[in-house]
Amino acid sequence: MGPVSEISESTDTEQTAKQIAQPAINRRFQQTLLSARRTMVWSEILKIALDSFRASKLRLALTALGMVIGTASVILVVTIGMTGKEFILNEIQKIGTNEVELEYAGGGAAGSENAVYNDYLTRDDEKRVVAQVPGVMYSSPILEMHDRISFGGGVVKDTLVLGVSPDYQFIRNLLVPYGRFLDNMDDAQHMKCAVVTETFAKLRYGSVDAAVGREFSISGIPFTIIGVFKESVTDFGQSEIADETILIPYSVARYFTGTENVKQIYFSMRSMAEVQDATREITRIVSAHHRPNSVYKTQDLREVLKMADTISNILTAVLVLVSAVTLAVGGVGIMNIMLATVRARIREIGIRKALGATSREIRLQFLAEATIISLAGGIVGCFVGLSLPVSVRILTDFQLPVSPWSVVIALGAATLVGIVFGTMPATRAAQLDPVESLKYE
Repeated sequence: MGPVSEISESTDTEQTAKQIAQPAINRRFQQTLLSARRTMVWSEILKIALDSFRASKLRLALTALGMVIGTASVILVVTIGMTGKEFILNEIQKIGTNEVELEYAGGGAAGSENAVYNDYLTRDDEKRVVAQVPGVMYSSPILEMHDRISFGGGVVKDTLVLGVSPDYQFIRNLLVPYGRFLDNMDDAQHMKCAVVTETFAKLRYGSVDAAVGREFSISGIPFTIIGVFKESVTDFGQSEIADETILIPYSVARYFTGTENVKQIYFSMRSMAEVQDATREITRIVSAHHRPNSVYKTQDLREVLKMADTISNILTAVLVLVSAVTLAVGGVGIMNIMLATVRARIREIGIRKALGATSREIRLQFLAEATIISLAGGIVGCFVGLSLPVSVRILTDFQLPVSPWSVVIALGAATLVGIVFGTMPATRAAQLDPVESLKYE
């Protein structure tokens, strides 16, 4: 093969390679051109939008006002909802979210026997649990009975009397504003002393402070009032304490019943995280020392806490949706102003189209203006909405919760409102005929 043939083959190879590479080169060129065009279009659109705002600052401010109010409302509603949620959860926690209630629920029948035996809890069950469950801080049996107590003036009421241990004060978070609570010495020495509710003290002695040191009778036996107590928070129906309850040492109360059997025992754990495991362990320990068919239940406030949390979240979501109506109203205002703007700028649109602007560019121009107005109002509204809780945190001792998500939601909603309500004016502007637009007076 001669040199001419080799040169010819080399030339053919180069041409083939160029033909193969040409589509790729063209594709890259078109992508570069499209990217440059889009960049130019967006920068031009934003410049025109800003020039339009400078020419009518009052219109911009009034149009954005609805979004300012709407976004500020969303943030404030979320703050109010979170504040209410924290308050409710704190109040429930004061009742005793670390508390576990053990109760005898029945059962205990022997296989072929017709009788059903009561297999009540005992003080030994309490001691076993305290010894085997390390997370228990306080424990107290509850021995419940009733007696008719005289309140003077011929008034006699059926009154609840509870035999408890000194730990009961910490389990139930009881406050003793007058006198003192039961102590271990009272329980060990079987002292005939009592702690009564504020209602009992007022009804029987006229005032709370006058009750301390006074005597009254339970089943004919005199008891001395050593203190007046109250619950630290409303118990939401979760407490066995009534308005006129009397607390006496458990060691004294069991002589009235003639037995050491109790139906309920309360335990208080170190933290709420230990409650779930403790409930299972307490049930296992107690069941192992009673009849196989006896049923023992444990209860705690975790479900109440979860329910309160769920209800608070739902109420907050509903309030946010209600406040979103303000955003919708602001969006309608933006749409109306933008429609008026399109009508006022018909000749401008006609000139731009005559100079080569496409319908897409016109649509993006007016859509960008609506979105910028909405987003600008949203940003100002966020500052307004955050100013109140932040000021309260700085100037007072109240730590109002501030959620970053409320800002994200408010800004996202403002942007969405601008796009949704700006679409119609932008579409109308894009559909204008350039010839008719240039004739418009």
